[in-house]
Amino acid sequence: MRAVVMTSYGSPPVLQPADVPSPPERAGWVTVRLAASALNWHDVLVRQGRYRSPLPHVPGADGAGVRVDTNEAVVVLPSLFWGGGDAAPGTGWEILGDHHPGTYAELVSVPAECAVPRPRGLSLAEAAALPLVGVTTFRALFSRGRLRSGESLLVLGASGGVATTAVSLATATGARVIVTSGARHKIDAARDLGATDGVDHSAADWVEAARALTPGGAGFDLVLDSVGRWEESVRCLAPGGRCVVLGANAAQRASLPIRPFYFGQYELIGTTMGSLRDMAGLLRFLDDHKVAPPVIDRTFPLAEAALAHERLEAGAAFGKIVLTHD
Repeated sequence: MRAVVMTSYGSPPVLQPADVPSPPERAGWVTVRLAASALNWHDVLVRQGRYRSPLPHVPGADGAGVRVDTNEAVVVLPSLFWGGGDAAPGTGWEILGDHHPGTYAELVSVPAECAVPRPRGLSLAEAAALPLVGVTTFRALFSRGRLRSGESLLVLGASGGVATTAVSLATATGARVIVTSGARHKIDAARDLGATDGVDHSAADWVEAARALTPGGAGFDLVLDSVGRWEESVRCLAPGGRCVVLGANAAQRASLPIRPFYFGQYELIGTTMGSLRDMAGLLRFLDDHKVAPPVIDRTFPLAEAALAHERLEAGAAFGKIVLTHD
């Protein structure tokens, strides 16, 4: 089968089209013939060698297509071996494309439970873009963050898959959403999705500017921090507010003043990806609410995965970048 393979770690050009063996049959697993796959920042980290993926390797976590055995239209849930607990994944958990061949290929093999019925009303590109950011954001907002209708939410960032999905899900549940970005056109695009407004997070006073957009300037009930700006995120909170952390692109370490934290009655909550139960919750949410489909920035042919990665790393995209497998 055709696939995109990396034989070394490095910059986007290490991603090259190649012929590789089709996945073998094994008990409890199914093969999905993929029509599209979506990029995630996680794929960049895999390409760079952050997860020590075996070489040669086919990356990719997200995909949409049909089960070969049943011809059922499915999306791929990339959360493998989560385990039986809801609080956190088990020790065997991993993301598809880390150590098992991923979705930058014509075929992918996944545990049967991870081939999930494709939601109604989504194009193939939109369906491929849904699983990783969808289940990650649903868990962050609702399973972990406990977001409720009428609450205020601050989303750090405005243009990535998590940010755009967070705006869509949160506004559908009746929350008031503010975003941050260094580019006004991205804030305007987030407003088109349902965000109330946004602030420039490159400004020195952006925390104060964000708080000023909350009722009475009291701060946010929930902050979604996918970049690692903890100190500023906590300062954005209203008393008793929650900060959900799910990324570290901007910083690998954080320092917090302790006394203001506990006097503020704040919560700092870590999360990543999501379980089968989170995915089921997301699909029920999509059935029960009017939610905008995943935002697609651009599509590339599978063979141009390296170019797609260059666009992802340049930070120019608004929404998801998708590979088509025609």
